[in-house]
Amino acid sequence: MRVGAATLSGGIFGVVGTLCFFIAFATDYWLVASDNCGPYTWPTQTTLTTDANGTEIQLVEVVTASPPSLTLHHEGFFWRCVFQVEPTAHAVLATLFTNQPESKMCIHGYLFPLPVAVGQVPHPTYDATAVFRGFWTVLIILGLVAALTGGFLLICGVPFISHKLYKLGGAFIIAAACLFLFMLLLYVLWMEVMDVKRYVLQERGDACPHAQVSVLYGLSFMVAAAGVPLELISGMVFMLVGRALRASK
Repeated sequence: MRVGAATLSGGIFGVVGTLCFFIAFATDYWLVASDNCGPYTWPTQTTLTTDANGTEIQLVEVVTASPPSLTLHHEGFFWRCVFQVEPTAHAVLATLFTNQPESKMCIHGYLFPLPVAVGQVPHPTYDATAVFRGFWTVLIILGLVAALTGGFLLICGVPFISHKLYKLGGAFIIAAACLFLFMLLLYVLWMEVMDVKRYVLQERGDACPHAQVSVLYGLSFMVAAAGVPLELISGMVFMLVGRALRASK
């Protein structure tokens, strides 16, 4: 009876923790920032044309946001988005799904959170951070894979009451929690140590050297942080259940 109750509680904690990891991975609210630099411009398409002398000229089409006084950013694993709001808007509330304006512009984020060049590649400022972006990406993917593997092993272990599968599944879930914890620590290190203001302004920084930038931890980060202790508890419960089953045989 005690083993069954422990298995149920461990399963609930594990499901909720894994769901938190998936929500954090799939949503683009790790970084929420605002600035008063003005219109935001991104290069969107490059074309080549030829002048009268036969010389090729590179033309870059850009997308420029309309210029209210406050620009909001939110970013995650997949997308980087910006849009314009009134100066009195709250940064976190304005980026929720229920407050998405038609003027919102998004580009692929890919190896977020560290800087991704949006202009010349390789970019002289951001190219050196590629290794750190890669670590962040690998950690979040490995964490999800470990959580899913642990859940699959536990599902297989329940009907057979296999103490080996319980212990192995618990170990995978603990590993997933540790991977996400390390990833969160890297993200906090980036937020607190790196020049996040320069990253938010990117190519506009030279035009706005005195711009005011506000940077916040987004809801995706908070959801991922909530999932770590849930996964740890779940993994430890299943490890103990596996030990108890082994001792009872």
